[in-house]
Amino acid sequence: MTQNSSLPTEIRHNALLQLLSNSLVLNHTTPYLSSYDVLNLAATSRTFRYIVYSTPHIFSRLDLTTVRKAQYIDEKSGRGGEPDGDQTEDDVYSGQLRRIFTSLRCLDILRHVQVLCLDGLSVTSELVHEILTEPTYSVKILSIRDVVNMNEGKLRATLQYACRPSRPEGTPRLKGLYVFGPKDSARPALTSSGASTPTSTCSSISWDAGAGGADQEPEAWYAKRGAQFPALGGSGNASKWTPWASTLVACHGIIAFDAVLCTGPRHLNSRAWGTVDIQALNAAGNPASADVPIHAVATHSLGGCAGCGSAPEGWTIWGEEPPTERDPYERRASEGGTMTTDIGRFPLLAPPPMHSVSLKSAMCPTGQSVYTRLSQFRSKGEQARFIPRCYDCIRDRYCTTCNKWWCEACYVGPWASVPDGEASRAKMADLARVSKSCWECGMNCRDCINDTQRMCQRCGGGYCMIHNEGSNHTTCDWCSARGRAGVRHPELY
Repeated sequence: MTQNSSLPTEIRHNALLQLLSNSLVLNHTTPYLSSYDVLNLAATSRTFRYIVYSTPHIFSRLDLTTVRKAQYIDEKSGRGGEPDGDQTEDDVYSGQLRRIFTSLRCLDILRHVQVLCLDGLSVTSELVHEILTEPTYSVKILSIRDVVNMNEGKLRATLQYACRPSRPEGTPRLKGLYVFGPKDSARPALTSSGASTPTSTCSSISWDAGAGGADQEPEAWYAKRGAQFPALGGSGNASKWTPWASTLVACHGIIAFDAVLCTGPRHLNSRAWGTVDIQALNAAGNPASADVPIHAVATHSLGGCAGCGSAPEGWTIWGEEPPTERDPYERRASEGGTMTTDIGRFPLLAPPPMHSVSLKSAMCPTGQSVYTRLSQFRSKGEQARFIPRCYDCIRDRYCTTCNKWWCEACYVGPWASVPDGEASRAKMADLARVSKSCWECGMNCRDCINDTQRMCQRCGGGYCMIHNEGSNHTTCDWCSARGRAGVRHPELY
């Protein structure tokens, strides 16, 4: 028996009570506890109940993703009965959450919640409308990633109505919405770096994935290059993203999202609008590609162009404002709080903040300062930056394997130098920076094609070493499996 377990219960109880009476310890401990555990702690004694309920910021972050009563159960298949005749669709799909919110409202807890996580639950657009408009809610950051039973059309209409120019002053209270990315797969765990002050520097958060920090997903946008939302079909499903572009435009400067608008020179919101010959780009591009809309949601995070190292619109750098947002003396327009230009220019980063309700903490990249004024003194190698682009702006100029790409100033398109009547397939393949030699690999640059594509020395057919299992550096999978006697004839395929 250890020394701690041999102590009387009263002494151990008082030690925990003294520990949690420290507001600093309490604030850094409760975010890692579920709401169920916090309420159970309050039920142990009157003293603990007083500490929990007299400290409103304990419930400033509420995560209901793991609460059993918040999970949606199909009324027909799960309980074997039909819904009541007087129930509406909203009552059926959001009934569990509404009952929880009613209980929290009776306990005078709901009005203190400022960061609300409802990922993976059954959330309706009507419930989001109430969270945005009703005075009983004080939610500043809301996460509804991978929710079910959500009418996205009504959700977009709700957000646009809440951000209308004629809205009442001080509304909406909601400042950040997580809706595009996938929900968090594990609960964040405390590490040795978790003891640092979260208000000065955004330290990294490790995840309980079982494999350690080496296998964790790179931070979106700033560290992770390429498609940011592969589960949503970010490369080709244009109908999914087109309606959201107008919503991000309407909410710009008011509500931040976990996605941003594309800054390519084809769009009106780009700083490079008018500096690139759009007609030349359209003439040199793929004739089968659709017209690029005036606004589009960025689905890819890119590094510098392979030719010039940048982009016509420049980088999106954390802590740096566009030149148009500075006064004649090169000073920031405001250093207090989050500027309206930051809302919409920088994306929200997952997971939602644990120890703060500040919008800057939700947007701050790992290792950077939430005080953007300090970030300006970092060297270029230490700056957190990226180039947001939609798929239409990088079509036929982006390699899906190595994330290499060419901007509009360095590469107009494969049709640019081909005179009329001479656009042969061989000529086009020679001019194109990227091409599709493997259906699974997609559009690849020449370096990636040379690394992955081979010509079989037996049958003379081409094959991909990655997606043709059983192949090697000299023979394809067919010839490798059957030997010399089973050589296939390319003319038969």
